[in-house]
Amino acid sequence: MKKVSFAEFGGPDVLQLVDAEEPHAGPGRIRIAVRAAGVNPVDWRVREGQVLGAHPIELPSGVGLDAAGVVDEVGEGVAGVEVGDRVFGEGASTYAEFAVLGAWARMPDGLAFEEAAGYPSVVETALRVIREVGVRPGQTLLVSGASGGVGSAVLQIARERGVTVIGTAGAANQEYLRDLGAVATTYGEGWVERVRRLGAVDAALDLAGSGVIRELVELTGNPDRVVSIADLGASEFGVRFSGVAGSVPAALAEAVDLISRGKLHIPVEKAYPLAEAAAAHVDSQAGHTRGRRVLVI
Repeated sequence: MKKVSFAEFGGPDVLQLVDAEEPHAGPGRIRIAVRAAGVNPVDWRVREGQVLGAHPIELPSGVGLDAAGVVDEVGEGVAGVEVGDRVFGEGASTYAEFAVLGAWARMPDGLAFEEAAGYPSVVETALRVIREVGVRPGQTLLVSGASGGVGSAVLQIARERGVTVIGTAGAANQEYLRDLGAVATTYGEGWVERVRRLGAVDAALDLAGSGVIRELVELTGNPDRVVSIADLGASEFGVRFSGVAGSVPAALAEAVDLISRGKLHIPVEKAYPLAEAAAAHVDSQAGHTRGRRVLVI
């Protein structure tokens, strides 16, 4: 099978499309014929060799956590899923023609593989940081870097829970944020004062790692009310860095519920063929994403 792999840490050019042995579903796992794989910032952070609190990476390594596809192997002890089912979920080395998943759910009716592949890690992360930052109904949450995949999910989930959301993004994504129910403003010079004019902020999330932790602490008045998923130096300001996943099965179940009720939709900004994984990483690292980027197989 074809698989994207890297043999050394580095830039996007270390990614290679190689021939590899097919993985197989062990106990408690399923294997899918991958139709699409999500491209997440954690993918290129791992490729660069950043330490994110996860297990050490052994080289050469595959790439990718999220995927959607068709079940073609069911491991021992697995119930409730059959060969031929359309599923999305999280596993390892999902930038490949076949991948083993450790957490999955059946895809909601009408959801395309390309769209489904963009949800698993994104929704888990959004649910986790909303919980960790402790924002409650009736309060206001500031989301820095709100137009990407996690930001898109946070805006919709928080609004569904009765939280007012202020989102920062580039000028081109202001209307996008408003369409998701956020009060939108631009980042850049003067952004702190623009946020202050919008009202008091109870909690804040840093989703872009753009060096704004100090300002988020000032706006909330308390480092305990700020969580980052993107700034490895957050602890210098007493802010929690959230990099270890919680319950992916629970997150997938909530994603299915929200999608099925029309309460969650994350658009795919661009889909790339598997051979263009490096280009997908370049674009992901450049930021300014509206929704998700995925690979199609």
